[in-house]
Amino acid sequence: MSTLPEQRHPPDPAGTGDVEARPGYDPADRRARASQSFWTLVVGVPAIFSVLRLGVEAGGELQTTLLLVANVGPVNLVAALFTTAARLVSTGLVVIFALGAVLSVSADHAPGRRVARRRPLFARWSEMTPTWLVMATFAVALATWKILYLPLLVPALVAAFQVSPGRLHEHPAVRTVLVVVPLAAYGWLVLPTLADAAGQHEYLVVALLAVPPLLAPFVAGPVPVLVARTLAVTAQPAVLALLVWAAVPVLTTPILPLTVTTVRTDGGGTEDIRGHVITVDDVDTVILQERGGVRYVPVDTVKSQVLCPSEGELPRHRLRVRDFHVEDSLLEGLGRRVRPVTRIDAACRAIPPG
Repeated sequence: MSTLPEQRHPPDPAGTGDVEARPGYDPADRRARASQSFWTLVVGVPAIFSVLRLGVEAGGELQTTLLLVANVGPVNLVAALFTTAARLVSTGLVVIFALGAVLSVSADHAPGRRVARRRPLFARWSEMTPTWLVMATFAVALATWKILYLPLLVPALVAAFQVSPGRLHEHPAVRTVLVVVPLAAYGWLVLPTLADAAGQHEYLVVALLAVPPLLAPFVAGPVPVLVARTLAVTAQPAVLALLVWAAVPVLTTPILPLTVTTVRTDGGGTEDIRGHVITVDDVDTVILQERGGVRYVPVDTVKSQVLCPSEGELPRHRLRVRDFHVEDSLLEGLGRRVRPVTRIDAACRAIPPG
């Protein structure tokens, strides 16, 4: 993707610091460059992840990487990337839209200050993003985030759309009802889970479920200029750095399903091979072993094959919100109601991962 050349501005001879008064300043050019950087992030990063994941999955071996490239189709790769990276991408965009909207409205309320003259990057990204994309991002987050973290969407949504209580209705009594009733309904929904979490000393779960909705009515509106400048200088690079750090699990998540293949040996016994099936043809079943290396198994020696959950899929909390496990997303929870989880096969437990 082409990038417009950086336009250098001559120093301000009057010493006023007014960027817009400098010769050569073009707001449309800045918006165009912000748009290009935003879409490069949204489109280019997932494409790079798709390529990097194959190399990580292959253990860094060139020939194994080429084998995966030859047998993992682009549709499968995109599907695997979406199911594992949708949560990360939506998280990054939600943070950008929420923080960008706060910085944008803060800049609008501080005319003449530096934060208004040189609008922060996230503010420009949020301003040029169409509303439908913002809504779609929140919808993807609602469907893919773990239920434990869904309450964080409430203040983020309020910040992204700047929905302050004063904008809900002109009459104070009606505003109070519009704020209190949803909070009361949410309290009824999560109160049994909060009691269970407190009984199990899961105080982080209590905080994640209870605090964000209570903060939502107070996050809209401009912040002081000093806070806005601090957020622009520290929060923006911190968010991008955290996204890079959070991308590591996405890169290391297997693309192919984890299986245990039981094969007959020459001595009449059996052997369990734990790994990922790359391809099956008339001659061999090609397995990328979990401990490294590619194994070619003759198809006539394969006795059975079972699908195993990965370590990251095993639950860590014994908490539910109205029959939905807190570590499931809404999509996962609905899926488990249609296809209840079966017990883990003995073959999956018999072979330690590694």
